[in-house]
Amino acid sequence: MSKIDEVRKAMVAAMKEGNKERKDSLSMLLSALKNKAIDKRADLTESEENEVVLKEIKQTKETLEMTPADRTDIVEECQKRIAVYEEFAPKMLSADEIKEVIQGVLNELSIASPTAKDKGKIMKVLMPKVKGIADGKLVNEVLSSMFQ
Repeated sequence: MSKIDEVRKAMVAAMKEGNKERKDSLSMLLSALKNKAIDKRADLTESEENEVVLKEIKQTKETLEMTPADRTDIVEECQKRIAVYEEFAPKMLSADEIKEVIQGVLNELSIASPTAKDKGKIMKVLMPKVKGIADGKLVNEVLSSMFQ
């Protein structure tokens, strides 16, 4: 079952429950997924669907960061929306799992002790492997912590 079908099913359930906030959040996610499919003029692959969900989460988090603290209504709405979106997001790698992937890349590139000069070379091979399953900031932090 595609993400579009999953989101639509969850949205119908939310409507039946009378949960307006959840329905609105799911409606926004559904429209983002449909728009991406329309732009592509074909069905989305699983990784493309995950990209859309992660993009929506990122945009909502940015909205949350930009919102003044006294606007509790917007803050609350964003937090609820993020919680709904995360139900459909792919499971992200933890720092330890990222470290294992980095170690594999280091072995692949024959780099025993990485330095800051090697970072570009490592990231070039590493990022395609973790795209969509790991947060880029966390990957960068874990890699930076491994430098001597």
